[in-house]
Amino acid sequence: MPECEWKLRFPRELLGELARRYHDSNEPAALEVSVQVKKQGYLDRSQFLTLCQWKSPRLVHHAQENTDEEIMEITSLALSSSSERIRIGSLRILQGVDWPMASVLLHFCHTAPYPILDFRALWSLGFTKIPAHSFSVWCRYVDTCRKLSDQNKIDMRALDRALWQYSKENG
Repeated sequence: MPECEWKLRFPRELLGELARRYHDSNEPAALEVSVQVKKQGYLDRSQFLTLCQWKSPRLVHHAQENTDEEIMEITSLALSSSSERIRIGSLRILQGVDWPMASVLLHFCHTAPYPILDFRALWSLGFTKIPAHSFSVWCRYVDTCRKLSDQNKIDMRALDRALWQYSKENG
């Protein structure tokens, strides 16, 4: 496990203000996908590509290589599984999806709260050198963010915005 305190670089009282300062003109489309997918239990091609575009426009051409059936079947499995390893791991089977993109899919589409794995968020949690992504780092990250969310009575989307914004302003 990488050496890090896994704690905020800033006072927790700033979480709400940082989240409010975050702005992304593409976020409404991702939030709309979130609502739809939580009802249907899988992503269709259009929804999948919308979230891929939101996270990383430069990787969309890889994501487009997936078939409609692959997207629906794999995302259905990931969103219905009770296994954390299957949730994150199955999504990584899709072309153009590695740890960060898989975390976006879980963040917006799973009914449980998931953070987005991003170098900015990790920096805001005390990392100066971003660790290699692995299942153990992922689990620790999810647990840390869920605890921060619960302790500070802030939803996961707002926590994600705050972590990203702090790094953008100070990293």
